[in-house]
Amino acid sequence: QVLLVESGGGLVQAGGSLRLSCVASGRTFSNYAMGWFRQAPGKEREFVAAINRGGGRTYYADAVKGRFTIARDNAKNTVYLQMNSLKPEDTAVYYCAADDSPFVRTASDRYDYWGQGTQVTVSS
Repeated sequence: QVLLVESGGGLVQAGGSLRLSCVASGRTFSNYAMGWFRQAPGKEREFVAAINRGGGRTYYADAVKGRFTIARDNAKNTVYLQMNSLKPEDTAVYYCAADDSPFVRTASDRYDYWGQGTQVTVSS
């Protein structure tokens, strides 16, 4: 069992920045690829970014490429999502997830464990 706890969400104006954190506990963090997903009201959950076990490989959704950066610190059991140049359409609940795989994957049904989510609201 892996417990994931997100933090760092909040209200920010368009063009601003936020950094989300997700702390893992329970099993060896470095055994898991990590991903960030988001879900806006009335919409399906969508992939945002993912990073492999060692942190050397990342992948981004086109909607956030160039604005968001995913990173991890295995010594701190933490994955981050740095979000810059935020837009109102980035408003959503953001979830981190853990995938017991050596690959970087975008499909939510591949992920084994999920956090409770943190709300990000971007005002125009």
